Parts: sequence; C-alpha cells; structure tokens
Amino acid sequence: MPNESPALSFDLTARPWIPVQRLNGSEEELSLLEVFEQAEQLRRIVGDVPTQEFALMRLLLAILHDALKGPADPEEWHELWEEDGLPVDRISAYLHQHRDRFDLLHPQTPFFQVAGLRTAKDEFSSLDRIVADVPNGEPFFTMRARGTDRLGFAEAARWVVHAHAYDPSGIKSGAAGDPRAKGGKGYPQGVGWAGNLGGVLAEGDHLRETLLLNLVAADTDNLKIDEDDRPAWRRAPNGAAAADPKELAARPTGPRDLYTWQSRRLRLHYDAEGVHGVLLAYGDPLPARNMHNREPMTAWRRSPAQEKKLGAAQVYLPREHDPTRSAWRGLGALVTGRVRNAEQRREAAEVVRPRILDWVARLANEGFLDDEHFIRARVFGAVYGTQLSVIDEIVDDAIAMAVVVLHERDAELGHTAVRAVDDAEEAVTALGDLATGLAQAAGAETEAPRATARDLGFGKLDGHFRDWLAKLTSDKDPEEYRREWQCRVHSTISRIADRLVNEAGEAAWTGRVTEAKSGSLWLTASRADLRFRAELRKALPMSTTEQTGEAPA
Repeated sequence: MPNESPALSFDLTARPWIPVQRLNGSEEELSLLEVFEQAEQLRRIVGDVPTQEFALMRLLLAILHDALKGPADPEEWHELWEEDGLPVDRISAYLHQHRDRFDLLHPQTPFFQVAGLRTAKDEFSSLDRIVADVPNGEPFFTMRARGTDRLGFAEAARWVVHAHAYDPSGIKSGAAGDPRAKGGKGYPQGVGWAGNLGGVLAEGDHLRETLLLNLVAADTDNLKIDEDDRPAWRRAPNGAAAADPKELAARPTGPRDLYTWQSRRLRLHYDAEGVHGVLLAYGDPLPARNMHNREPMTAWRRSPAQEKKLGAAQVYLPREHDPTRSAWRGLGALVTGRVRNAEQRREAAEVVRPRILDWVARLANEGFLDDEHFIRARVFGAVYGTQLSVIDEIVDDAIAMAVVVLHERDAELGHTAVRAVDDAEEAVTALGDLATGLAQAAGAETEAPRATARDLGFGKLDGHFRDWLAKLTSDKDPEEYRREWQCRVHSTISRIADRLVNEAGEAAWTGRVTEAKSGSLWLTASRADLRFRAELRKALPMSTTEQTGEAPA
C-alpha cells in the first residue's frame, strides 16, 4: 500500500523547499519561516517555471495577510513599510499555530491535499500530471523528456501549489465519494484559478518590498474583502467532493481565499525516499466572470459576447496576456485601463486595471510611497491548448516604472506612457505597410514580409521603450518625454525601413500595376518608400523638424 509510513513528515514551515535568489545572485531553498525572516536579503522567489513563482508568491501573501490580520488601511500598511524587516515574531507564532496544516505528509491534514483520497480501483498516476514542464508532444525542449518518475518532497510541494493554481482542464481521475465522477473519471471543469488570469505582481527592490507592495489593505476601493476571509488551512479539511454549493455561493471571501483556492483534490503517493505518484481530481469550481471586485492580481475586460449569452448588463472576464506581445505593449490595461483597438477584438472598451496597481497608485496618491519609487510590473500567465487540457506556453515579462506613472492625482505621465505605446504601434504599422508595398511591387506574397517587419520593429523598440519608461518621472514636462520618444521611434523605424528598401529586389524597383482604393496604381519600391515616409510623419508628428527644431537622427 502507498504511504505506509505515517511517521514520515515534511514540515513546510521548517524544511527548505522554496527556491529563492539572494541579492548577490546566488540561489538556494528556504523554509516558509526562513523566507519571511530573510526577505530583505532576497531578490525574489525562483520557481521551477515562472507560473510556479506566481503561485508561491500568492501563498506567501495569504500567510502574511492572515498572520497580520490586515493591513486594515494604508496607515497600518505604512507602519509595516517603515519597520526593519517583517514582523517575524507574529509570522512565526502564526506558522507554529497552523503547523499541522503545513505538513506535506500529515496523515490527517496533508498540505493542500485530501487524506485518504482514492479511486474505486485504488489507482494513481505518474507525476507528469502535476509537473508543468513535462511537455505534451514536445519531448525535445525539456530536461524531463522521459517523464517524471520521482520527486523529492520539496519539489513535490511546489508542484502541489502550482497544480491548484494552474492545472489544465481535461479528464481527471474520478475520486471515490465524488458524485461528479462518472465511470471512474472526472470530466472537464476548467483550469486552476490562476490559469484564468493575466497575472500581475508589483515587484520591489527585494522580496520584503514585493510582499508589502502586494499586501492590499482591507479598505481598498472596488475590492471586496469579507471580515471572515481566510486561507485554505483555516477551513475544514476537504473531502473528495466539492464544497457544499451554498458555501461556494458565498465565496470567495477575499484574497486569502482566492490565493489558496482548492481547485483540485490531490493526494501524493510516497515512500521514505520521496514522491512517486499522484492522484489528481477536480476540486472546488470557480467561474471567472465578474470576480473583478475580488481578485486583485489581474486586469479585467468587458465581454459583450458573455453579456449577450447570459443576458447580463455587465460581464467582466480576466484579461489574459498575449504571448506574442511584450508586456509594455499592454501598458494601457495596466496603467490607465485603456486598451488600443479593443473594439476590433469585439471587446467592450472598458477595462479594469489590476487592483494591485490601483493599490500602489493609492499609496503614492496619499503620500505613503514616494512618487519616484520604482516598481516592476511583473506579468505571468499560462496559455492553454487543445480544449484547455495542456499548457502550450508560459508568459513571463516585466516593465519597470516610477509609481508616479500610476498616479490618479496627476495622471498625465501615465497617459503619456500609454500614448507612447500607441506611437510605437502606429509607426510599426507603417513599417508593416512598407513591407507589404515592397512585396506587392515585386509581385510576391505579402503576409510573411509584413509580419517579419512588424516583429523586427517591435523587437528593436523593446529595449528603447523599457529604458524610456524607466526614466519617466515628474521632473520634466510629459510633452518633452513624448517628443523624445517619438524622435527615438522615428530614428529606429526609419533605419529598418532604409534596409528594407535597399534590399528590395530589381522587380520591386521596376514595379507593377496594383489595385488601390483610388483605382489602378503603378507601385514601385520608390513609391512604397515615399508612402511610408508620409505615414511615419503622420504617426509621429512631434518628431518632425517643425516640432523639434532639428531633423530626427
């Protein structure tokens, strides 16, 4: 029989299992208590995959919120910010109080698992079911191409946390005692809660800052946090079935509940040497719609399609990250809640920016955080394929900015940053039009050259925008910042265009007759170039000689 040694224990509060990076760049594993004790000497959590880092950070935040019973408001938060280190005595006492619930191998209450969970035939699966870097059909891009036969207890604990957050949908094991199981199978119920999100985390200079920046107060506007909000380990242990529907109807109760949501029912199979199998079944369902007043770590978008389907006045869904776009190109949703061309994607224009960034903005607006304090808006996400049953891609990116960019008291810098993204989009669109024109002039296929040119344009602008955004502070007129940006974009995109035109073949220079809105047109490389220059001037009017007093570089 599995798990025959009830004396075995792996106490997550005392045993090292969380990978961290120190400020000097070295990496090691620490226990929960050590992470809080040493938070000011740590750069960040380092997951086995980026989404695991996000899941572990949410676990740490749930512990911190619950241990501190707050913060209640920004004043209480500021007291924590001004202290040296975190209040380790309170955190240590809290972890000791709930120590049994943090034992991965506890016989009655194993961490994030269900004791005695089984199938009718006492089957269990390989660990590939919870290890997200084991690919489905892509065996050459992983160190685990032959699967996962065994894990140490530390790594297994990390994947347990990740499974509740990001496990794909699809058919699971049907747990005995779960009325949803049919024929020994559990049928699709959706991905783990965090898998629905375009995750956003505000990062500081070290882990202590990061934890506090994301520690939202109970009085945060537009975020509903019940007085009895509590994490999974302060709730009754789960059985095989989902929680009672009446209980679920009153939940989630707030961030502590959401950060530890038990979207799966799990049981590790182990011996004294480690973990060698897992039973993975469905847990508590949680629809993603209209949770914008509960879940703070994602942006939200209006969904006209869901509003029509459900006959509802407003339906908000999490705004997921696009793996083909760098984080800075989605800056509007993070900074102002405005999204370029949302209507073209059949989204309502209204977007709710992440409450986490609302919270950071409030701290600056009310004087609890210096305007020039820098944060990194770190974004995480999983992209699912094949009916949400596999993880195809993982999103991990960040953009650094002074908190003044998030200001509501003086929003002009934020709007300037978002307009700068629009400037880049317009300029790259012009570059794509040039590539299309050159291909048409040569009688060649147009889609591939256009896509290549756009990728090259955004790629060249990527580092420039990140540098420019990091220098955006209140010490200069926002218009001057934008003029500088438009000149930089003009210079960068013009150089790419010069190369495209110079490399155009003889056929493109000779040209051919093409159909345009105004009728037939003899299109040549020279004409395509002239049209591009006009589009670029229109897209970047502040970069012209008349605006700047000098020609763009």
